[in-house]
Amino acid sequence: MGIYTYNDFIYIFCRDNEGEMMMNGGERIAQVLKLKGVEFIFTLCGGHISPILVGAKNAGIRVIDVRQEPTAVFAADAISRLTGVPGVAAVTAGPGVTNSITAIKNAQMAQSPLILLGGAPATVLKGRGALQDIEQLKLMETLVKWSASIHQDCDIVPILEEAFDVAQSGIPGPVFIECPLDLLYDQELVREWYIKKTGEPIGVMEKVTQWYLRHHVDKIFACSDKSIEIAENEEIEPFFVDPDDVAKAVEWIKKSSSPVMVVGSQAALQPRLMNRLADQLKAFGVPVFLTGMARGLLGDNYPLQFRHGRSRALKEADLAIIVGMPCDFRLNYGRSIGKNAYYIAINRSKEDLQMNRNPDLAVLADPSTFLLKLTSEIQFDHHKFGPWIKKLTQREDAREREIHDFMEVETEHINPLRLCAKINDAIASDSVVIGDGGDFIATASYIVKPRGPLSWMDPGPYGTLGVGAGFAIAAKLVQREAEVWLLYGDGAAGYGLMELDTFVRHNLPIITLIGNDAGWTQIARDQVALLHDDVGTVLKSNKYHAIAEALDARGILLENNADVDSVLREAKAASQKGQPVLINALVGKTDFRKGSISV
Repeated sequence: MGIYTYNDFIYIFCRDNEGEMMMNGGERIAQVLKLKGVEFIFTLCGGHISPILVGAKNAGIRVIDVRQEPTAVFAADAISRLTGVPGVAAVTAGPGVTNSITAIKNAQMAQSPLILLGGAPATVLKGRGALQDIEQLKLMETLVKWSASIHQDCDIVPILEEAFDVAQSGIPGPVFIECPLDLLYDQELVREWYIKKTGEPIGVMEKVTQWYLRHHVDKIFACSDKSIEIAENEEIEPFFVDPDDVAKAVEWIKKSSSPVMVVGSQAALQPRLMNRLADQLKAFGVPVFLTGMARGLLGDNYPLQFRHGRSRALKEADLAIIVGMPCDFRLNYGRSIGKNAYYIAINRSKEDLQMNRNPDLAVLADPSTFLLKLTSEIQFDHHKFGPWIKKLTQREDAREREIHDFMEVETEHINPLRLCAKINDAIASDSVVIGDGGDFIATASYIVKPRGPLSWMDPGPYGTLGVGAGFAIAAKLVQREAEVWLLYGDGAAGYGLMELDTFVRHNLPIITLIGNDAGWTQIARDQVALLHDDVGTVLKSNKYHAIAEALDARGILLENNADVDSVLREAKAASQKGQPVLINALVGKTDFRKGSISV
């Protein structure tokens, strides 16, 4: 086996049986992943994919085995968001693939580029009732940008190369590669499986069958003794930025007296640009609201970043600049933008540009690339928008006072707003915060302020629960020295508590905190008010900290306001020593989010 480069191409070659043992399909996949910059592969083991995992380990790719397939895909999603390199998950055939569906859909809606490798029965047994044989490509076709099945070893490299290109280009998203069992194992072993050495065949049918099987094996291993070319990695070029679009945007901002910019997740699709983008946006001088993966972009104390009253600001603004997100439910389907406002939309997607409301200026471009160009063209003195900024600031301050008043309300156990304020005080400057839940996480989003770019992670527009453990695993792997805080609602915690075992086994000292109010409070808020029944929304104040202890993590019960500071310090200290921690924080209920509707 060898790897060499020539004329900007990378070659993998395998000697025949007279030299070294030939590389099997699992090893070949692993080598391509390694050359594409993949450092981790997330998985739940299965016989259909074992050669991929062994090949990855031997290639120096760290194999992170988790306790359920969605966690593996969520982790791959988060790797993509944090690094810009497509994350990779490998799951076994049938149930492994079907268990991944929610996580794949979440990645599709979040526009995360990832590669899902799915096992499959041997090629000759496809459609013959083999174990866990289902129509995986048809199942995945509405969930991914592109999918393909490997039919012979000649396909492995070109299909994987195409997968990386498709995942990252245009509107990023997940791709699915089906990897049949017989194309992953060693050729000689596969030949033994197909052609049993039982002496001379008896009868015409057996001779025909053995001829067919030999021919089939020869066909699927057609490239085994040939070198395979892998094109040199090339950076995916962002969308072209039209200077006319930049000039028009500058013109309208100059005319404006009350502009608002809303920056969404697409602005974070190029992580290497985030710090530069943050610096230029801070100097730009236009009031900004951040959402999705853009949260934290401007730090926690930039005076022109506003967190409250976005809908009201958009309704009153004379210029709305919506960057990297559509006018979906988060912007009230476009109705949040004032009727008389000039509306500029910047997005990679033509469909998203025009969703629910047509912009006056539709810019089809990569948001971060366009913003860098726009903010380098012109900067505004803060006094230009002085009265408008003063109004937004007064509203921001008023909302902060309201939040503070809710913090002072006495509740059973711990006031959740007060707890979130303490968490905000406790997190380090390099912290990554993952939110997974309903009411408790929505409350935290008002109070816990991410410290920098890519330091807040939540599922995105799909709004699914269960992302937390996978996101936290990826964050800790990418930013090994950073504090990683996983904030759970007690409902959402049920999706990922067993992954504490993964944290322990892979030495990932993540700080997990459960806001435990013994209920699905996000749902109960409107269900009880509208239907006068709490059916299905009531949980118990479970001993989640005891589950952590049973899995060899540190478990801490937090019941009283007086203990919050000391418990948070204890958790940080344990994490710094390398131990995963779970804080089971018993919290009460408040009317802070009264009237919120969860549909």
